[in-house]
Amino acid sequence: MNEFHLHEGHPLHLKNLLALDFGEKFIGVATFCVNRDPFPTPYGRIQNKSDSFVLKELKTIISNELIDEIIIGLPHLTDGKRTKSTERAQNFINLVKKSFDLPVHEQDETLSTFEAESRMKNSPRYNFQVNYLEIDAVAASVILEDFIRSIKSKVHL
Repeated sequence: MNEFHLHEGHPLHLKNLLALDFGEKFIGVATFCVNRDPFPTPYGRIQNKSDSFVLKELKTIISNELIDEIIIGLPHLTDGKRTKSTERAQNFINLVKKSFDLPVHEQDETLSTFEAESRMKNSPRYNFQVNYLEIDAVAASVILEDFIRSIKSKVHL
């Protein structure tokens, strides 16, 4: 059992989760099956060409990975204030909610990209360098980890 394990009676037990790190150019993607996978893993990224392109790509991922729930990062300043990026991400969240018949959760993603950079700089997997082709997916996995931690802190199990 690890820090991302939830008790077997939890509503997310064995659910396939998809996390998204919204960006103007790319949307990072990570996946996690609660209590099957050891931890959330980077999946890839979607080029943010247009809403229709992104929704088509998401539909394919949701179908291929049998996704049950979606978590989308919502950026704020470190003092909690909203920015233009917050508004753009909120608009994306609203689009996803309207487009898919799945639960969609918002997760604070403050500093997730900085955490992703730090992980890459400290990992032999990334040759101790930031790989800008994969950073969005790593940031999405950070968002997913934070989501699971926040669920666990609320339940205290």
